[in-house]
Amino acid sequence: MVLGLLSIGPAQAESLVVSLSFNRLAVTSTYTGTSVAVFGAVERDGQAAARSGGYDVVVTIRGPRQSLTVREKEALGPVWINRAQQKFAEVPSFLAVLSSRALPDLADAATRRRLRLGLLAIVAAPDLTLAAPAPDDPFRDALLRLRRRERLFTETASGVRFLSPTVFRATAPLPATAPVGAYDVEVVLLAGGVPLARHEGRFDLVKSGVEQGIATFARDWSLAYGLAVGALALISGWLASVIFRRD
Repeated sequence: MVLGLLSIGPAQAESLVVSLSFNRLAVTSTYTGTSVAVFGAVERDGQAAARSGGYDVVVTIRGPRQSLTVREKEALGPVWINRAQQKFAEVPSFLAVLSSRALPDLADAATRRRLRLGLLAIVAAPDLTLAAPAPDDPFRDALLRLRRRERLFTETASGVRFLSPTVFRATAPLPATAPVGAYDVEVVLLAGGVPLARHEGRFDLVKSGVEQGIATFARDWSLAYGLAVGALALISGWLASVIFRRD
């Protein structure tokens, strides 16, 4: 499956053709995680001179956006209390960044911030929260640390492998904890620290089978679903009392 093209800048000599290993994956109760492969090729203008330094590629996969709150906790005797908190409005539930080399070797810090290349650049983006970003923001640092611990934020240098000077491949693992929904895939082509082209694609993780039926019923018929769950709980409790009743 070949997806659309999007170039950076006018009349570039290079463009990208990118394909994903799948564009829709059904998730069942036995789902234990998978991986998505990104295949790409650089198409060059026939009249353009070859680049002596070669190309670099950064692949960024973003999961469905969500709102969340990061809280700072403090021990007060035997209990923990909340002290301060930071609300984040549009946080990707999953982030995977793969590059052909270490990001500082691909582009300078200003370019990485502008193009949001890498976890640090994405988490430091001004629109991630309503509060103005600070040079040392403990809440953003905590968000990055916690998501990395859950394996939902990953960054892999040398995660993109060139099979030839113009053909590359990258593979990103999707853990079982990755949420269902639409995932955006962005591929950026650089040379000598300068962005040349960009490709944007998408794939979906969707529930299937009984899980999808239950989820659809709960969403579209929430009142009936709640009553059914309550009735099932009462029946289960009554049956348990009958089965395990002692004379």
